[in-house]
Amino acid sequence: MPFVSAAGHSLAYERFAGREPTLVFLHEGLGSIRQWRDFPQRVAQATGCTAIVYDRYGYGSSDVLAEDRAGIRFMHDEALVSLPQVLAALEIATPVLIGHSDGASIALIYAGAGHPARALAVMAPHVFVEETGLRSIERAREQFETGDLPQRLGRYHKDPRKTFHLWNDAWLDPEFRRWNIEEYLPRIACPVLAIQGEQDEYGTMAQLESIRSKVKGPCELLKLGDCGHSPHRDQAEATLAALVRFVGSLAR
Repeated sequence: MPFVSAAGHSLAYERFAGREPTLVFLHEGLGSIRQWRDFPQRVAQATGCTAIVYDRYGYGSSDVLAEDRAGIRFMHDEALVSLPQVLAALEIATPVLIGHSDGASIALIYAGAGHPARALAVMAPHVFVEETGLRSIERAREQFETGDLPQRLGRYHKDPRKTFHLWNDAWLDPEFRRWNIEEYLPRIACPVLAIQGEQDEYGTMAQLESIRSKVKGPCELLKLGDCGHSPHRDQAEATLAALVRFVGSLAR
C-alpha cells in the first residue's frame, strides 16, 4: 500500500485509475480505507473517474496518533492543513470530495474555507451538534468499554483504542457542544449532493436542511428510507446511483 506525507505524518492511500475529475473519499470518525469496502472502487468503475481513498492520521494503516488526544478541532485541522497537503502531494487540483459523517464535515470546511473543489457529495454530514448524536456517541463509548468493539476495530486500525478515543473523546468533550461549521456554508459555491438516512442515529434531517438553505451553489438532497448512518452500506445501490448521476452531471 502506498503512503503520502501530510502535516508531518505518513498516510496510507489507494488509487483507482480513471479520468478526471478525481474523486477523493473521506472516511467517517471510526473509518478507514478497508471499512469503505468496495464502494470507492464501484463508484470509480461506474463513473470512469480516478478515485483516491486514504486513512487519516490516527486511522487505519496511517501513523498512530502520537498525542494524548486529537482535540475538538480535529476536523478543522484535517480540512485546513492535512487534506490540502494530501491533494498537493498527489497532484489533485480540483477534487470531487465524497465524505461520510466526520469526513463529510471535513469536506464542507475545506470548500467553505476557499479551497478548490469541483463538487461535494456529503453523506450523513454534521454541521452542528445535536443531542441525538451525542447520545449515540455515549452508547458507543459504553459498547467500547463493555463489548467487543475494540476487537472489531482492531481488524482495521493499528491502535484501535487510540483511534476510538480520538473520535469519541472529542465529540463528548463539553466544549464540543458549541462546535458549529455553518459559517463555512455560504462560501460553498460548487455543486453539493447531501445524502442522509431517515433512521440515522447520529443526526437528523436538520443537518441537510441547514446545508441546503445556506450554501451558495446548487444543492440536492437525497433522503433515504430504511437507512441509518451509513448510506453507502445501508442503501448501497441507491447511493451509488445518486453519486454516478451527480458526477455525470458535472461534465454537463
